[in-house]
Amino acid sequence: MKIAFIAHDRKKDEMVNFVTAYEQAFVDCQLYSTGTTGQRIMEATGLNIHRFMSGPLGGDQQIGALVAENELDLIIFLRDPLMAQPHEPDITALLRICDVQGIPVATNVATAEILVKALMRGDFGWRELVHKYKPGIESND
Repeated sequence: MKIAFIAHDRKKDEMVNFVTAYEQAFVDCQLYSTGTTGQRIMEATGLNIHRFMSGPLGGDQQIGALVAENELDLIIFLRDPLMAQPHEPDITALLRICDVQGIPVATNVATAEILVKALMRGDFGWRELVHKYKPGIESND
């Protein structure tokens, strides 16, 4: 499973606490994150995370590129709904491409917990089929 973590500034503590609580669920996964969020998670846990740039500097778009290629299975994106974000168009684009590709996204801890418990039960087996039957890139040349 390939999982990405993103958290707005006022949600970073909540993300660290969440990932720490469910650390064992993520041990065998390939993990990705935006810059500071990933650093904070790695400092609090034994998890290894591939870190992209900070969200406002393009990290959301880098994760979105993985989604566009159907290379992520789950995103936990703890958003701060009470704070305007200067990179809101990037956030909207990321959520849109997740909808296009059918990638589950949790935007709050309640939903994240449901998805992680599903992951722990093995309910994400359908993503293995997506990867197995992923079509190659077709060229019109």
